Amino acid sequence: MDPRDEIERVARLSYGRLAALLAARTGSVSLAQDALSDALLRALQAWPRDGVPARPEAWLLTVARNCAADAACAGQRDARAADHLMMLEEERRAMAHAATPDRTLDLMFVCAHPAIDAGLRTPLMLQLVLGLDARRMAGAFLIPPATLGQRLTRARAKIEAARIGFALPDGDDLVPRLAHVLDAVYAAFTVGLDGDGAGDAKSASLSREALWLGSLTAARLPDQPEAQGLLALMLFTLARRGARVDAAGCLVPLADQDPALWDAGMMDDAETALRLAARAPTLGRYQIEAAIAAAHAARRQGTPADPGAIVALYRGLVALHPSLGAEVGLAGALLGAGDPAGALAVLEASKPTRAAAYQPWWAVRAHALRQAGDAPGAAAAFDRAIALTADPAARLFLTRHRGTPSRQGGVPPHALAILGAFHEPCGGNPAGTAGDGHARQPDVGGLGRPVPAPARLCHRGRGGGRPAREPARG
Repeated sequence: MDPRDEIERVARLSYGRLAALLAARTGSVSLAQDALSDALLRALQAWPRDGVPARPEAWLLTVARNCAADAACAGQRDARAADHLMMLEEERRAMAHAATPDRTLDLMFVCAHPAIDAGLRTPLMLQLVLGLDARRMAGAFLIPPATLGQRLTRARAKIEAARIGFALPDGDDLVPRLAHVLDAVYAAFTVGLDGDGAGDAKSASLSREALWLGSLTAARLPDQPEAQGLLALMLFTLARRGARVDAAGCLVPLADQDPALWDAGMMDDAETALRLAARAPTLGRYQIEAAIAAAHAARRQGTPADPGAIVALYRGLVALHPSLGAEVGLAGALLGAGDPAGALAVLEASKPTRAAAYQPWWAVRAHALRQAGDAPGAAAAFDRAIALTADPAARLFLTRHRGTPSRQGGVPPHALAILGAFHEPCGGNPAGTAGDGHARQPDVGGLGRPVPAPARLCHRGRGGGRPAREPARG
């Protein structure tokens, strides 16, 4: 095992958890980040010389904890000494008897506090929990990297100035902050899927990390239906990854995928999470999006997807959570139901100027124009969609279908492939590509009852490959 590879692996998988634990103990996000950076630098020096320690994460935590203690004591030795001695003893006990404590979700809720500017809550979570830098996130939020970096620095300082507590909120404060947490988790998930489809090997681990964060959130907050809905949505999406590209490297539309290639275990877990969400009297966007995915998943039971039901779900999504992505999803659903005129009407009503760089809008428009008999218009829309597509498999699919004549007397098999284009970039402006038909954002314990299997399945299995699954409970 190459020590540097192991340092990269541990940093990628454990950065957010270690930073959250250190920040919760020291009360300073900046101090936690600096201490963890120092620990990683020391690992680069020590591990190649002394070998990789038996417990790499514990080694990094110990070194980072000591660095934080040294830095704090240098500034306020008397005032902070007792706190750091207590921290040292707590961590020593935790590491001696169990896995490292997890304060990741607490840190995410800190970032979602009302004192933090709403536009910075998601990027702040992505930076502190997943270690994404401003350069990688800038395109997603349509902010220059230097500007975003400065704003995130001020946001971190505000956490300390406002003395925001590292604990889950309760009462009326929980649901609004949870919405920002879920948006950040889904942003990381889609960034990972985009990069994975575009050939970035590291991105697969990012989507797995996001799935783990989603399962952690659902486990800690089992009575929050949107947390269960998001977990279900991510599981449905990942379950289909093995069927989305054929041997020639071309995208396989959702309607043409072989359900036998879907991960049955993940599908079962997704359906369990969705059933748990459905117990609540409230309805949210992630529950609807997961329900749309479940409607497509009915094919694995031998039941064709119901285009009318999918249209109805998209109309509900547009009414509850209007966005360009939801409107494009509705247009795709109408197209799948055999109504190209209705699809084009929805696209035109969505203000095309907002869609200039939004690939799903152009892909749906291309197919709708072809079905309506406008071959020149369809060709131009196909060209625009292809130019906006970063995913090689999706680009090959669109290129092939640009030159394929429309079928007569039926809905094209690829029509349903576009369904699911319901998510706008976190910056609020259209951008991104559709990999397997879903709009993507660009770069970027039980609590009183048994924890559902979906909320446990990824808790420690974040490093790639499907985690061991426990039987789903209904």
